[in-house]
Order: sequence, then C-alpha cells, then structure tokens
Amino acid sequence: MKLFTKSTDKPEPVFSFGESLAVLCAILCILGYLIIFKRQEPQAPLFISFVLLTIYGHLRGFRWKTVMDGMRSGLRAGVDPLIIFLSIGVLIATWIFSGTIPTIMYFGFEIISVKFFLPTVFIVCTLVGIACGSSFTTVSTMGIAFVGIGATLHINPGLTAGVIVSGAFCGSNVSPLSGTTNLAASVGNISIYKHIKSLLITDIPAWAICLVLYTFLGLNSKNVSLAAVHQMMHGLANGFWISGWALLPVLLLIILAVFQVPAIPSLGLGSLFAVLLGWIHAPQTSISTITHTIMNGFVSHTGNKTIDTLLSKGGISSMLTSLALILFALALGGLLIKLNIISTIINHLAGIVKTPGRLTFATVLTCIGVNLMVGEHYLAIILPGQSFLHAADKLGMAREQLTRVLNDAGAAVNAIVPWSVSGVFIATTLQINPFAFIPWAFFPFLVTILSIIAGILVKVPAKDGQASKLVTD
Repeated sequence: MKLFTKSTDKPEPVFSFGESLAVLCAILCILGYLIIFKRQEPQAPLFISFVLLTIYGHLRGFRWKTVMDGMRSGLRAGVDPLIIFLSIGVLIATWIFSGTIPTIMYFGFEIISVKFFLPTVFIVCTLVGIACGSSFTTVSTMGIAFVGIGATLHINPGLTAGVIVSGAFCGSNVSPLSGTTNLAASVGNISIYKHIKSLLITDIPAWAICLVLYTFLGLNSKNVSLAAVHQMMHGLANGFWISGWALLPVLLLIILAVFQVPAIPSLGLGSLFAVLLGWIHAPQTSISTITHTIMNGFVSHTGNKTIDTLLSKGGISSMLTSLALILFALALGGLLIKLNIISTIINHLAGIVKTPGRLTFATVLTCIGVNLMVGEHYLAIILPGQSFLHAADKLGMAREQLTRVLNDAGAAVNAIVPWSVSGVFIATTLQINPFAFIPWAFFPFLVTILSIIAGILVKVPAKDGQASKLVTD
C-alpha cells in the first residue's frame, strides 16, 4: 500500500491555494461540527483532524519524516505556554492556601456594589493587566476572586468571565511589560512605545465602549440580599487567613513584572512566596500537605458549599486535560505550517493587496485564521507579520499600523477561540465553558473591528529611510 511505502528522494509536493484552502475548510468543518454542534470536548476533534492531516499529507507525497518534523516544530513552539499553564495551576493552589485569593474576595465584598460590579471588575482587571503585563496572571488571580464574588451576587458567571477577559486582555494589550505587545513591536522593528501609541487609537475606543456596555448590563442586575454576601464573608473569615499581609504575593508579582522578570520564574517565585506566607500563618502544615496541594490543588473545608466549590481548585493535575488539548492543537498547527498550507494562503493574500485598507483586512483575516487553525497567539503575530511587512513598506504604510493589527487581531482574538492557548486557559482557570464567556468578551470583537476601520480611515505614512528588514527572532 502507498501509505506504508518507504520514503523516496523525489521532491515533495507543493499545495496550491485552492487545495490549501480546501484542507483548512475541511478541518474547520470537523472542528465546528464536533465542538459546536455536537458539543464535544475539543481534544478528540483536534486529534482526529491531526491524524487525518498526517495521512493526507503522506498520501499527497510528503515523507513521514516531514510530517513528524511538522508535529515536533509545532510542539516546540508551545513549550513556554505549557510550562506557564502548569505554573499557574500551582499559583492558584498556593494563593488559596496563603489566603491571597480569599482576601481579595473578602475585600471585594466590602467595596463592590451589585449595580457597579461589572464595570468595577472591568476597570480593575484592565489596571492589573497593565501593571503585570500578563492577561493569564490577571485571569488566574483577580479573575478567580471576581468569579466567586459574582456567583454570590447571582450574576451570570459567563458574563462575569467575559468582563474579566475583556479587562485582562485590554490591559495586557497596552502594557509595555506584555510579551505579545513586545513581540508585535519587534516584528515591525519599531520601539515598544511607538507601537503602544498606535494601539491606543483602537484600544481606547474599544475600552470605552466596553465600559458603557458593562455598566448598562450591571445597572440591569437584580438586587441581591446582603445576607448572602455577609454569609460568604463570614465563611471566608472563618476558613481562611484574611489579612492585608496575604496580598503580598500580588505585590511581589507586580514588582517582578516591573523588573521584566520572565513569566515562568515570576510565577514560581509567587507560588513559593505564597507557600512561605501560608506556612508562617499555619506552621503546623506538613510538607506532604503542601506538596499534595501543589500537585492536586487546594481543597476548601469551610462548610459553606459555595465557598468550598469556588476555592477547591488549582494544582498541576487541574491543568493536565488542558495540556492535552494544547498539545494536539500545537501539533496540528505545526503540521499545517510544515506542509506549507498556511504560508500558501498567506502568500496568496499578500500578493493581491493593493491598498493599506485591503492589507489591514488581509492581515486581520490571517491573524484570525492562524488563531483558529494553530491556536497559538505568538504565531498569530509572527506569521502574518513576516508575510505582510514588506507589503506594508511597499504601500508606504507606517509599520506601527501593521503591528497594531497584529496585536489586536493576533493576541486579543486568541482569547475567544475555544481551542486556543488562551481560550483553554481561561476555561480551565475559571472553570467555565468557553461558549459561556465568549459572547460577553466584547473587547476582542470590538478591537478587531476598530482595527479594520482604522486601517481604512487612519493614514500614517512611513517615514523616510524606514528599514525594510524583517525582524523574525
């Protein structure tokens, strides 16, 4: 059978634009049918798509070595996010153990009203995102606390999660400490502050519209009996260490971000400091209990069912199912890139853009497409950036116009793709179905639309002598 024949030295095939588009459409149909219509978990559909693509690629003439190299290259691109996933699982467990997250919830109950809960959450998550430069850190810390508060106030958990996502990704988008923001600026070979200045053209209007919408939705919230709130506060005070000292891990994480310490050591130090803080408060805690918490998560025993449900989470094991999903998504994405399916489509789009507006629209479509097919936000910035940068220079566009699109449609949109790195992380961390929060995460939708409008209306000519060299590292 041809499927099992030995490799030959003949040249490997090149997919046409039509065939590449057909392959992508077929994969999207498989994923959409099984995940959206049949409501299956994404792991199996991604695995099926990956296996079918490996077989199809080999039948079309690609050597097995090429197919496997594609899988490996995709997995290598996701090593950092996978380690970050596990580190955040540890962070969540240790921050509950130290009383950090319960303290945030307790103080939140004291100052947040039902009517202004949603806009308050949006503003706070935006500020924390700017301060630490990480949407993941914002979601895994403030996000968990706000979900708990929202549940007590009987607010739709999907709505609360959507507000958290909007604030976290908006803050991260315009933060000079953000990895994706710095990456987009480096792809365009421009300064981070010129890039952020360009981002404000779209992100500030998107943020303002979100604030208005969330305020309107909050004003329509029903009044909640304060007895439930007081009962929750009483349970938190009795079951956890509620103190301003418990907020020190938050301060440490912000300080590490200011000094631009990478995410993985920052999360590790934040977890270790939380363990030390919790042990100082409860020195009778054994080492085996702490290591069990790190591995399997914290288990709350307050007697309050709501608190015990909300604050029994975290740990390395809580992230393993999500890691499987990310591995399959990265393997599929790596294979699509190795078989030149993605590049064929991108190059075709790059060849037909004749105006800055069309280039902006093509870049947005490409960023969204990479997010859908690869699920990795760094690649959703790098691949379109590498492909369209020369075209932008040729059309006389300022590079910050292109990098703005890469950030808005590349990084932010990743949050609303259910099987992407960000989508899986949010769903796992907040323990919510992606389709429950995606409709309420207004920021990624709005900022993408505004990017297209800005690309058509806002003309920023390139300066004389602008470098045309691609920065790909």
